[in-house]
Amino acid sequence: MDVKQQMQDLIDRLNAASDAYYNGREEILTDFEWDALFDQLKKLESDSGIVLPGSPTAKVSADTTPGEKEAHEFATLSLAKTKKPEELVHWADGRPIWMSWKLDGLTLVVTYDNGKLTKVVTRGDGHIGTNITHLAPAIHGILPEVSYTGHMVIRGEAVISYADFERFRIESGEDYANPRNLASGSLTLKDVNEVAGRNIHWIPFTLVYTEENIVSWGARMDWLQNLGFKVVDHVLISEPTLEHVQADIDAFSEKVTSGTNPYPVDGLVIVYDDTQYASTGSVTGHHATRAGFAFKWQDESVETQLDHVEWSCAAGAITPVAVFDPVQLEGTTVKRASLCNISECERLGIGGKGTILSVIKANKIIPKVIHVRKTEGSLEIPAECPVCHQPTEVEVSPLSGTKTLHCTNPDCTAKQLKKFARFVSKAGMDIDGISEATIARFINAGWIRSCGDFYRLNEHQDGIAQLDGFGEKSAQNIVDAVEKARRVTDRRFIYALSIPLVGPDVAKKLLSVYSLSDLIAMAENAPQDDVFASIDGIGPEKSGAFVRWFRDEKNQAMVRDVLDQVTIEESEKAAAGNRCAGLTFVITGDVHHYHNRNELKAYIESQGGKVTGSVSKNTSFLINNDVNSTSSKNQKAHQLNVPILSEDDFVERYGQ
Repeated sequence: MDVKQQMQDLIDRLNAASDAYYNGREEILTDFEWDALFDQLKKLESDSGIVLPGSPTAKVSADTTPGEKEAHEFATLSLAKTKKPEELVHWADGRPIWMSWKLDGLTLVVTYDNGKLTKVVTRGDGHIGTNITHLAPAIHGILPEVSYTGHMVIRGEAVISYADFERFRIESGEDYANPRNLASGSLTLKDVNEVAGRNIHWIPFTLVYTEENIVSWGARMDWLQNLGFKVVDHVLISEPTLEHVQADIDAFSEKVTSGTNPYPVDGLVIVYDDTQYASTGSVTGHHATRAGFAFKWQDESVETQLDHVEWSCAAGAITPVAVFDPVQLEGTTVKRASLCNISECERLGIGGKGTILSVIKANKIIPKVIHVRKTEGSLEIPAECPVCHQPTEVEVSPLSGTKTLHCTNPDCTAKQLKKFARFVSKAGMDIDGISEATIARFINAGWIRSCGDFYRLNEHQDGIAQLDGFGEKSAQNIVDAVEKARRVTDRRFIYALSIPLVGPDVAKKLLSVYSLSDLIAMAENAPQDDVFASIDGIGPEKSGAFVRWFRDEKNQAMVRDVLDQVTIEESEKAAAGNRCAGLTFVITGDVHHYHNRNELKAYIESQGGKVTGSVSKNTSFLINNDVNSTSSKNQKAHQLNVPILSEDDFVERYGQ
């Protein structure tokens, strides 16, 4: 193959991966792989003196966000990149610099005039982007108004935190490769409310223009903060020696490896504090030589030997996991790495026991097999699911051609992984220390088949201790966490059930009117789906989803199983009105205006009243549609001179 053909093949692969990356589709290449191919292309271009049309070394990757296109007032150019701290020091040339995160999201350019937000535009190709101003109310951090009344242009990154990414995946059931992929796909939507549910945050990383005379980059960021913006984390390096630069790189790296940084990043950025000096640089291709420099971590690679490939059934796919001889990476012992899918195994050349692998921790977090030096044997693809033992099938993505293995059993327990993860989450039952990966292993071990099984994990404590990476202390911690989580609020319980359309806010609204027991009884017996539709913020769609979920007998059995093992703390009911304030009612007999007695009881309580089970001198009214009945409650009411109301009487006096 001649050099031009080599270059064209690299250009095609890189551009296809960039197109998927920038437009919210399935990830084709990891950052590590993209950078390696990009560097290979740059070297071929440098050696040959040839740059072919469409080369990503000579253009800014574009998004194809649908909408009205708009030219940028100031070109959004890309930064030169390096993995060597020495090059950062050389570039700084002794001048004070700022170091900040290189956030992994979508760059949005935000403009203000006369104190008002005037437009929000995507980066696009650096010169022309897409106007998405209509989505601004759905993006945290983009202020509708500021106190500054001049013309102002800010660049920032639209990002989704790891926690919000996992929450969305669990609640929606949709599968995205990473937070950046979800953020990208979200900004192609038209519905502002749908975008708002993705919890996108816009974080300013530079003030492009202001009429104020502020020549220090650090002072500009302070000025933005004083206006109310939450800007990117940044640190000043007054004397950019190699020692100082390396120390700050290490400090940022520690935040990544320790998990204290909530947002995805793919490196660091350094800029001159002197903005006037920075603006005097030249433009080479699509890089402004003094605008800034991007640092990407040099991934530490080690060789090891494959022991076996473990097939783990999780959510919709059966994922291959490489289990290899333990190695030290980024200060930790690593002996497992996901191989993602069959296509990735084929691309790498994964074989059987004895295959020699190169492993990294991508972005210092995720173990990743990047190369196979020597293949031994062949990869065996299981014909049956490791969880339910039903047949498997290989599916091919129509978009990318990616081959993945799936279980054909629609009722396979492993397909409930995301629901189990939501069940144990902090917002759910708050069982500490049980991650999605841990749940997947418990499922594959046969210990988790339903939500109630989490409260029986003490029966498998010895087995947990024997799992790779656990031990007796970890097993005891899990058992202790389960015991601690046996007391839970009703709101967290409802959220934990993964009822479609029912998040924390919906659970709060339902439980502000009805008790948990009333909610369950009403939903299970409701003749119509809209029984909760009149509650503020619920409506027919959410009411229907809630009722239909509780009509399912399997769901009913699961709920009762969990309720048998936990103690529920009831929320205080906020009265929606005061029509029944200060009154105590007793309800007996059948009802016809309300769906059942529980609904009538809940209505009375929502209006500030009380409902008791027996008639006493403190009872204000007995509600009985058979007013002339000789029942014991009617007789007691007559003895105590307690008025008896029919349901129609009640509705006329106290109904809505």
